[in-house]
Amino acid sequence: MTTVTKEPGDSGAAGGDAFLSVRDLHVSFKTEDGIVRAVNGLSFDLQRGRTLGIVGESGSGKSVTNLTILGLHNPMFTTIDGEILLDGQELITARESELEKLRGNKAAMIFQDPLTALSPYYTVGRQIAEPFMKHTGASKKAAWERAVEMLGKVGIPHPKERAKDYPHQFSGGMRQRAMIAMALVCNPDLLIADEPTTALDVTVQAQILDLLKDLQQEFGSAIVFITHDLGVIADMADDIMVMYAGGAVERGTVDEVLRAPQHPYTWGLLNSMPRLGSDLGTPLTPIPGTPPSLLNPPSGCRFHPRCTYQGEVGGARCVDEPPLLPPGRGGACHLTAEQKQTIFIEQIKPRLR
Repeated sequence: MTTVTKEPGDSGAAGGDAFLSVRDLHVSFKTEDGIVRAVNGLSFDLQRGRTLGIVGESGSGKSVTNLTILGLHNPMFTTIDGEILLDGQELITARESELEKLRGNKAAMIFQDPLTALSPYYTVGRQIAEPFMKHTGASKKAAWERAVEMLGKVGIPHPKERAKDYPHQFSGGMRQRAMIAMALVCNPDLLIADEPTTALDVTVQAQILDLLKDLQQEFGSAIVFITHDLGVIADMADDIMVMYAGGAVERGTVDEVLRAPQHPYTWGLLNSMPRLGSDLGTPLTPIPGTPPSLLNPPSGCRFHPRCTYQGEVGGARCVDEPPLLPPGRGGACHLTAEQKQTIFIEQIKPRLR
């Protein structure tokens, strides 16, 4: 059963001109082992024409959040609380028929693995043409021409011939381009990209990122870009939200988060990245420990069992809920602003050079 709870008198639309507004989102799943609390009180806004990068380790709730936006969870095993507004339309309480009209039309998703997302039984051209026919009422001929046009837009050579091929006849990079063509065929206002470059080599990855930026300029789409790679985020996003164990621990613009991060988890992510120009023998600095089980997450700050800065605030405080992450810029940590600045300048920043 899917449930919705709202605070009395709270419209949740505090994003102003936000095209996508998520307020106090909670998502949990029933499993044989118990209740998995996959998303815990998440809130964010996204404006048209901007890209929000969501970054975090596997299991942090990135993909669950965006599957929830499109209503792709099984309501038999999922409980959703909160509010999701897309261009003013409430999605959590929307009927399945309303969501079907929205998916692929107003909002679309590029999945991580195109080989499993594309059907092996139909040609690539047919799979791109079908959503266009469904949402626009175009004829088969017009839809096929549109599919060929989109394959050309995403840089696939000889699109008229390649549209007749099956997914297994495409390379990994070409399949990803075909997925992007399918997602953009109806000019969606919201595009969700779920780690679309993870399985691609560096050259193809750069081409896909450039393609998404070019297409965003052409169509004016809002983009949610999910990844675990801060390097990709630095190149792709306008704003960053860092997620850990189902919640947001930090957010801000790309420059704010990457140049002056405020949360120990973000510091850990930055420290664990390899850097050009560093000595070959320079060891990486991984974050100690492992992410918590979302069946039984730790109390208070969910990062505190792995945090090396508990002594700065007194370890007992970390088992209490950290300060709420404010709208815009902020980090949900018990460290004071002065402590964060001192630690970053003295301990973190020198390692990032």
